[in-house]
Amino acid sequence: MKKILVLSGLLTLAFWCNAQTSDAFSSVRKTIEASNAIYADLANKNDGSILTRYTDDACLFPPNATPVCGSKEIGIFFKSGPKVHVKFSIQNLYGDGKTYVTEESYYEMTDLEGKKLDDGKVIVIWKNTNEGWKMHRDMFSSNHPVK
Repeated sequence: MKKILVLSGLLTLAFWCNAQTSDAFSSVRKTIEASNAIYADLANKNDGSILTRYTDDACLFPPNATPVCGSKEIGIFFKSGPKVHVKFSIQNLYGDGKTYVTEESYYEMTDLEGKKLDDGKVIVIWKNTNEGWKMHRDMFSSNHPVK
């Protein structure tokens, strides 16, 4: 009888913990989706507002380039880039949902007239900061060979 009670208690605890994690991930997913939806608009402003999405010590890992770390360098990276639209499709989220979450996504990039420029994949490590969830590490690459 004791074994059944202990087992029942453990199963209840496991289900409760899983429900808590699901709720946390649901909230984090909504935050990431909202950030992703305005990402290109902020980058296109060329006023540094994209930096509000990143931690102060964030790093970008762009394809065929060295890492770009820190607010100043990330700001320069975006100011020198083209104006585009980007749509992200989250495939998976991993992590504890409390301090860090890793996002695995696909992207599609178009010019401002809607002509497809590129598509590829993204891995972002999100960090929960005092100001909310921010990108801490951002790695992306095209699905196509270098031209």
